[in-house]
Amino acid sequence: MDVTLAIVITVVVVALVFDYTNGFHDAANAIATSVSTRALTPRVALALAAVMNFVGAFLGQQVAHTVSDTIDPPGDNHGLIIVMAGLVGAITWNLITWYFGLPSSSSHALIGGLVGSAVAAGVGVSWSTVLEKVVIPMFLSPLFAFAAGFVVMLAVLWLFRRANPHKANRGFRIAQTISAAGMALGHGLQDAQKTMGVIFLALVTGGYVASEDQGGDLPIWVIVAAATAIALGTWAGGWRIMRTLGRRIIHLDPPQGFAAESVAASVLYTTAFVYEAPISTTHTITSAVMGVGATKRLSAVRWGVARSIVTAWVLTFPASASVAAATYFVLHGITRI
Repeated sequence: MDVTLAIVITVVVVALVFDYTNGFHDAANAIATSVSTRALTPRVALALAAVMNFVGAFLGQQVAHTVSDTIDPPGDNHGLIIVMAGLVGAITWNLITWYFGLPSSSSHALIGGLVGSAVAAGVGVSWSTVLEKVVIPMFLSPLFAFAAGFVVMLAVLWLFRRANPHKANRGFRIAQTISAAGMALGHGLQDAQKTMGVIFLALVTGGYVASEDQGGDLPIWVIVAAATAIALGTWAGGWRIMRTLGRRIIHLDPPQGFAAESVAASVLYTTAFVYEAPISTTHTITSAVMGVGATKRLSAVRWGVARSIVTAWVLTFPASASVAAATYFVLHGITRI
């Protein structure tokens, strides 16, 4: 087998492993609120999330192209090693935060990994893309989700102020099935595309498809493979993180769960279709949950847990970049022997 082809296949497999870890790492994002309010049972919620993640992967390619434009590796085996090292950095950080039950961002882990390996290798990084499509949305999307969650929840409380609490909760449990599905669809739209982008980058680097500038496009098998991997990962579940989102930050009722999921899903769709930005599903839903919870009273949100989550957010980019850089030096050293 040709050496370049062997490396491309390896990178594709590692990318799909990342996609799988993304699925079980982020499965809780879409369904934790529905499970915590007992709107859905865990197994039904996971099945719903897996199906909607699969479908969401077919809804667009804008985010995938943004990811593939983040770095500019050379079109040879060295370039493939750079992509591989970036993936290893992202997977490592995903596993670490999953183990400790911290809902960190797989998106930022991936971008951080790619940038870290590229910097270590001394190749081009599109810093304007990183700044405009990653860093700025990384700060703005949680702030917007928090504020929107607060406002939407106030509107729900006002609109249903005279409703029978029992009937209202029952209705919102049904509505949460729709909002959870919308959230999972948005997750597939955002996160499966990130893996597609990395695979596309590997195929372009290896010379197997033309770049976007040359009229190249994502092969259909890449979309199907990424959709399948994230769906299987979602079905595997993310129970540790689900406990953090669903219980430890704040105890939610069905109206709060519906408001948080609806806000988060809206942000995911807007950033994917309008801004083509690979934002964090984790940051978005967690911030929306905190914004919704703050309508009770600020002390209702367990800010100590929130602080540990924010710490994981801040560490994600540099930590995944550092692991990726170290991995690059190891792989580069091995391939030169």
